[in-house]
Amino acid sequence: FKGGDTCEYLLSSGRFLGEKVWQPHSCMMHKYKNSEARNCLIDKHVVFIGDSRIRQLFYSFIKLINPQVKEEGIKHGNIPFEDESASIKVDFLWYPEVNGSMRQRIKSWTESSAAKPHIIVVGAATWSIKIHNGSNEALAQYKINITSIAPLLEKLAINSDVYWVLQDPVYEDMLSESRKMITNEKIDAYNEAAVRILNSSSRNSKAKVKVFSVSKLIAQETIMKSADGLHLPESSRDTNAMILMNVYCNKIMKPIDGSCCQPQPPLTLIQKIAFCFFTLSIIGYLIISLIHRNNYRKNKSCTDLESGEEKKPSISAPNVSTLEMLLHCFCKLGLIMTYFYLCDRANLFMKENKFYTHSSFFIPIVYILVLGVFYTENTKETKVLNREQTDEWKGWMQLVILIYHISGASTFLPVYMHIRVLVAAYLFQTGYGHFSYFWIKGDFGVYRVCQVLFRLNFLVVVLCVVMDRPYQFYYFVPLVTVWFMIIYATLAVWPQIVQKNTNGNCLWHFGLLLKLTCLLTCIYFLSYSQGAFEKIFSFWPLSKCFELNGNVYEWWFRWKLDRYVVFHGMLFAFVYLALQKRQMISEGKGDPLFSNRVSNVLLFISIVSFLTYSIWASSCKNKTECNELHPSVSVVQILAFILIRNIPGYVRSVYSSFFAWFGKISLELFICQYHIWLAADTKGILVLIPGYPMFNVLVSTFIFVCVAHEISQITNDLAQIVVPKDNSTLLKRLLCVAGFFSGLHFFSAMQDQSRH
Repeated sequence: FKGGDTCEYLLSSGRFLGEKVWQPHSCMMHKYKNSEARNCLIDKHVVFIGDSRIRQLFYSFIKLINPQVKEEGIKHGNIPFEDESASIKVDFLWYPEVNGSMRQRIKSWTESSAAKPHIIVVGAATWSIKIHNGSNEALAQYKINITSIAPLLEKLAINSDVYWVLQDPVYEDMLSESRKMITNEKIDAYNEAAVRILNSSSRNSKAKVKVFSVSKLIAQETIMKSADGLHLPESSRDTNAMILMNVYCNKIMKPIDGSCCQPQPPLTLIQKIAFCFFTLSIIGYLIISLIHRNNYRKNKSCTDLESGEEKKPSISAPNVSTLEMLLHCFCKLGLIMTYFYLCDRANLFMKENKFYTHSSFFIPIVYILVLGVFYTENTKETKVLNREQTDEWKGWMQLVILIYHISGASTFLPVYMHIRVLVAAYLFQTGYGHFSYFWIKGDFGVYRVCQVLFRLNFLVVVLCVVMDRPYQFYYFVPLVTVWFMIIYATLAVWPQIVQKNTNGNCLWHFGLLLKLTCLLTCIYFLSYSQGAFEKIFSFWPLSKCFELNGNVYEWWFRWKLDRYVVFHGMLFAFVYLALQKRQMISEGKGDPLFSNRVSNVLLFISIVSFLTYSIWASSCKNKTECNELHPSVSVVQILAFILIRNIPGYVRSVYSSFFAWFGKISLELFICQYHIWLAADTKGILVLIPGYPMFNVLVSTFIFVCVAHEISQITNDLAQIVVPKDNSTLLKRLLCVAGFFSGLHFFSAMQDQSRH
């Protein structure tokens, strides 16, 4: 940690990812849309002063505000631009040399009582080199002129943002005869003079003229693509304009994926309370540990001198051990949440933008598949979708999704469509698993509901508090939570139809199918009635959970994207359990699921269906159109995979313990990646070790997986304490939970009021 200003890094250092994506050192650059640029620069006056290179930067800058602008201004004259709708004024002033004329213009702003420009961008040198044939006298005069201008710029910098653009290198082989005297050696001499003189007299940090030197680095990589050897190609000057926009606008607009030039957000009231709570938990745990250690020493086994027998220490009271376990969990959780905060809220660790290449996605995929196959073991049971198999399925899907996120593969549509199937498969398992449990066990008690809700939501609730994010931000957990409640309500509502009361009576099966039909009708209605959906989830307190950026549209979009797949999971579970009950499938070790002929036919159809879906997904041209079809067709590949994985007996009898291990902590992996593996709320990549991308990924991944595993253990331990089996104790705990959320709502309201 160098303690440097990310604005300085943005203005002075970076590298290209690929050919066109610029990555500043240590921070993320936001790509501003036209509407965002206008909102940032509303009522602002921006001035560009200099030669033809600055004019290029001026045009790229105003195209961020209005992309329809054409470069039709006078070449050697002033060019005005104004966006009346946002009261934005941007001027280009033609001053190709640092001389008395430029000084007089800058001086007029310092002496005038009128409003000064909010942003001033200055730069010139190549004309001086060209006109004076690169003479040393011209360089000496340049130093004198810039020395006289520097105090004026520093005076303007007290209230305005002033940038001095260093001269870009040229491609000498392409320069015309009239420009041959403009050499990179001369340009370096002029740049050195400018850097040395600017800010030399300034002691006030607010009065610093910001040196825009990053343009030099960009030009070094791209100047060979120049049309004349002097002026930058369009993509490079667009990058410079975007950097300029980030430097000024990030602190105003505060984009999530624009960490450059953003100050660390202040701690909220709820975050301060959480910090105090975890601190007290750590102190409490240390005190209890010391007390227990002292008691252990006093009661330590010792030999009775008369009888020769050992005296055993007395056992601690159960309530003390429960308290110690609770404090131990919160102590570990507090340390982990501190790491979360430091990674993604404090400006301690670096963050970088994602950049997709096919190799960055497919090579890790091949690597983990080889590892997964290497760790193959026999299953304890050979039923369809047994526990080891579902853990394995969750595990490899989660690893693929993680690679998808860190590689930025969402920009590649075929990969995106296949990842959508993996997310749908998670929800399919939700429908299958919970339906199977309620159907077989018939347990609709409060304990079961509370256990599931706690395990699903505990980590997300803690992160909402610590990271100051809304519940809907972690969209997958609200999704599986709501679907669990829908499954529960569908099966628990009268008449409760479970396996034990359907024996030999098809009417009960018909009743259950009627329930499922009603559920499908409701899903269909809500998916095509956005207004009705939004009304349901806009009521308090649901609105507090499902709103994001002031509305529930994002929640409706997420729900709609996989609206049928949970129903498909429930229906598959019903059909499978009915076939199993009637002994119509063979689940013995090594036996095919059906007769050889039927198994071969189904296997062939499954493979063809699986490949057909992949071909369709790979030929997708439009994400919107494909997303419309996805809810109805994703089940094809899911069912095809299940049949391919389970029809051959030898395939069903083995599983990958490597994938299964990750599957057991898949939910924690999915949530933790937001802040301690990725960065800026999944928009970027966390950088613990700068300069070594592969080593950085290895270290951050190791920590990330360990933390996810530890949180899974903490959640399981706390679930035993917070959700006890005894109904009276459970009721008391539920009242405590209700009190916690009431307090959270109260402090949240206070927080919102103070912000407004």
